[in-house]
Parts: sequence; C-alpha cells; structure tokens
Amino acid sequence: MPVEPVEVAVIGTGWCGGIRAETLSRYPLVKKLHVCEIRPDRLKEIKALTNAAVATLDYRDIVKNDDIRVVYISTTPENTHYPIARDCLKAGKHVLLEKPIALELYEADELIAIAKRNNVKFTIGYSQRFNTKFAYAKKKLNDGTLGKPVSVMVSRHLSRSLGKKIASRVRLSPAAMESTHDLDIVFWLLEPAKPVSVYSQGAYGYMQPVNGSYDIMWSTVKMDNGVLVAIGGGWNLPPSYPNYCATTIEITGTEGSLFLDDTARDHWLNTVQGGMQFAMSTMPGEQVDHVFAGQMGPETIHFLESCIMDRPPMVSPESARTVMECYLAADLSAERNQPVDIPLTNESLAGIADMIKAQRTPLP
Repeated sequence: MPVEPVEVAVIGTGWCGGIRAETLSRYPLVKKLHVCEIRPDRLKEIKALTNAAVATLDYRDIVKNDDIRVVYISTTPENTHYPIARDCLKAGKHVLLEKPIALELYEADELIAIAKRNNVKFTIGYSQRFNTKFAYAKKKLNDGTLGKPVSVMVSRHLSRSLGKKIASRVRLSPAAMESTHDLDIVFWLLEPAKPVSVYSQGAYGYMQPVNGSYDIMWSTVKMDNGVLVAIGGGWNLPPSYPNYCATTIEITGTEGSLFLDDTARDHWLNTVQGGMQFAMSTMPGEQVDHVFAGQMGPETIHFLESCIMDRPPMVSPESARTVMECYLAADLSAERNQPVDIPLTNESLAGIADMIKAQRTPLP
C-alpha cells in the first residue's frame, strides 16, 4: 500500500522546536511544512532554514488549516502546552507535545479524553527512549539477561546555565522538569510494573533565588513488583563544567547488573578559546553534518511514521500522566517530608493543589 506524504506543522521553534522543524524539512514524507513562532525574527529565520511552505505568528492558523494532519508543539513557557494541544486535538490533528503533558492532572485527563474521542494519536516528547543506551537496557531486561530486576538508579545533572534558562521561565522543580525524563525511562524499562509510593527530598542552593526551587531532588519510588527506584535530578553544575547534561544509570537484577555512562565523556574537545567541552552532550541532541547525534531527531520521525502508518507511538499519554502523577507526588513528599502513595489520594490531590497555587504566586 503506497504511503502518501502529509502536511505537518511545528508550533514553537526555539531549541527543541527548531530541531524538529529542521528534521521534518528534510524528510520525504512531509508534503508541506508549516511553522509557527511568536518572535518575528525567529520566524523569518526558521522559515528560511527549513524552506517552510507557510510561516505564521498565530497558532490558530495551524488549528484552522484542515490540510495539516500532524502537529508538533514545542512552545514555552510550559503553561501554553495545555491550551494549544487541546485546540489541535479538538481540530482532529495528531499531536506530539513536549513534556510536561500539562501543569495540572485534570488538564492531562482532558487532553487524553479529547484524543480518544477524536481517534487521533497523542504522545509526549520525552525523547530519551530513543537513546541507544536506554534501548539496550530495555533489551537486556526483556530478554532475561539481568534476571528479575531488583533496583534502578538514575542520576542526572544539568549545568546551572541550562538550569537557570529552564527555571527562569517556569516555577517548577527539578523533579518536574528533569526527573520527568527518567521516571518515563524507568517505568518503560520496568513495564508492566506500576509505581505505588514516592518519597522525595530536596536541597537548596544556587537555584533558590532564581525560581525558589531546589538545586537537586532525590526521589525513591517503590514499584508494585518490589523493585526499588532511585532518581536524582539537579541543575546546579558550575559554569566551568564542560557539558550540559551528565547522566549515570545503574540497574541490578538477580542474574546480573548493567551500568550505563551517559555523561558524554567519551569525546572531549579542548580549544584555546572555549576550554574543555564534552561535545554533543545536550539531551535533545544536535545535527552533525549528515547525521543527527541524539534522540530528538529519531523521535520526531518516529511519531510522523506512527501517524502515517497508523502505529502506536512509543510513549502513550497515559504513561505520561503516570509520570506527572509521580513528580507531583515527589514535590509534595519533599514539602511534607513523608512518602506519598500512588495513585494519589484526595487528600494528596488537595495538598498538590495548594502547592501549585503557591508556585504560581509571583516571587518577591
């Protein structure tokens, strides 16, 4: 059966949206590329860079265009995710939405319901499932090499320059903005196990005056099959640290262990002007001449092919909601200094509502 190219749009063409737009502009199954950006200078730049057929400052032009079948939403700040995704899903378009799925659980629930009602595909752009190291870990767990899983530990640290950039646009914790990737990875690795409780602690430092958040949070998650998960996420590495993101992973099982180094220390660049750098160490990745080094390029193409060929995307919105529930539980746990059960109780949901209200209060 022949596959027909489709019209595709990218809304928000900053760092991540720019990667997705450039990737799609080179893909033969994209009939026309539409781009939307609220900054006129960037819109002009990305239109020229991608040879986009249409460039607009208003996302509603994308929503109203019935020829567009697939939309990638890469907007910031994160409170724009829900209304734009809602409008695109209501218009019957397949949607890839950058994480987080929403800022409140009822918003996530509504997006999932609209996608089901309109029979369109809806996924969240976590991207890290397309990291070959994590894919290898999934394979070794699935084929029994490690035996019964016992524990998983992930430690992820960002440079404070990148952390400040992220934290300055939204008042969310490192659990919500960084550990969300690793919660998604670990829950995927351990499928069909489900989380049953979260206990989290945080430490203040450099980021507190920036957006009131912790520098780092460690969360312990207990799974319903007994596996213990520990996830650390921070964004305070000093400016002199030579990369953007450094991650280590340890997985133990009854028959073996797997240790993964995702710190980009296997390729060093040292220049007179720039000093030591670990190139290609950002989480999304980057284009390197004829290949894409990283995860976001392959993820972008995967979703488009899922829509064209009617296949399920790698990340279900329901799994993204579970991740959201867990990082909200982590925030509440750190605030209360006690474990929080999953699924969230009504009392916990009330506590989270109060916490979100406080987060949205302007900083002094």
